[in-house]
Amino acid sequence: MRIRLDIAYDGTHFRGWAKQPNLRTVQGTLEAALARIVGSDVQFVVAGRTDAGVHAAGQVAHVDLDDAQWARVESRHGKAAHDPAGSLAGRMRGVLGAYPDVTVTRSALAPDGFDARFSAVWRRYRYRLADDGSGFDPLRRHDTTTHRGTLDETRMDAAARTLIGLHDFAAYCKPREEATTIRTLLDYRWSRDADGVLVAEVKADAFCHSMVRALVGACAAVGEGRLDVDDLVVLRDALERTSEFKVLAARGLILTEVGYPSDDLLAVRAEQTRARRSRDDDA
Repeated sequence: MRIRLDIAYDGTHFRGWAKQPNLRTVQGTLEAALARIVGSDVQFVVAGRTDAGVHAAGQVAHVDLDDAQWARVESRHGKAAHDPAGSLAGRMRGVLGAYPDVTVTRSALAPDGFDARFSAVWRRYRYRLADDGSGFDPLRRHDTTTHRGTLDETRMDAAARTLIGLHDFAAYCKPREEATTIRTLLDYRWSRDADGVLVAEVKADAFCHSMVRALVGACAAVGEGRLDVDDLVVLRDALERTSEFKVLAARGLILTEVGYPSDDLLAVRAEQTRARRSRDDDA
C-alpha cells in the first residue's frame, strides 16, 4: 500500500534529509516515527533531498507498507480507522511530540503510478536574504541569511531572468559522479517583501546538488556590483565551478512546493524521469 506524505520541517538542527549513521536527519526521524506505528522498519522516497540546514514547507514523500504494516494502520487501538491512510499524519504528529521541528501535514493513499521523486514535474524554492536595506529580524534568524551592505534587487532580478531555460548548470552545481547537471530552470526572480527582505523564487524541473544556493550567491554578487548582469550566462556557459561568487548559506533556503501532473500521467512522468536520471536531486 503506497502512502503519500506531505512534510514540513525546520532544517536548522538536521544534517539534511537523507538518513546517515549516527546523525540526526529528517528521513531518519520520520522513518523512526512511522516504524513505531506500523511495528517494523520503513523507507521513504522523497521528492528532493535537502542539504543540512535547508527547510521545507511543501516537501513530499511516499512510503510502501506491506500487509502486516497496513493492518496496523487500519486498526487503531483495536478499532477500525475511518480513514486509515489519512489518519497516519495525525498519528505521526503524536509520536513526534508537541513542538517538533519536523511534521507531517497530510497523508493519503497515493494514486496509481505515483512516485514522490520521479513523478514530480517541478520543485519550487524560496530564498530569504536580509541586507542593510531591510535590517535583521531575530525571530526569522533560522530561515534568513544576512548580507552586509545594500544589494540592488533590480540588477539581481534582471540577472536571474537571464538564466531561465534548459541549460547545463554545471557551473552552479556541486559535481557528483554520473549525475547530470542539465536542468530546465522554469522561473527565477527577486523582489523585496513587505519587510524589505530580498526574496528569491526559484522553480525548475529538478535541482542538482547546491544549485539553488549557488544561483542566489551569483545574483548577490551582481547585486553588490562585483559581477555584471550578463556575467551569469557567461559563467554558466563555461560549464565549470568558479570563485567569482559564493554559494550562500543553507539557512535561507526553503522548499515550498512540489508539482505533479494529473493522476493519469503520473506513471508516464515517472517512466520518463527514470530514463533521464539515476541519482537523487539535491538543493
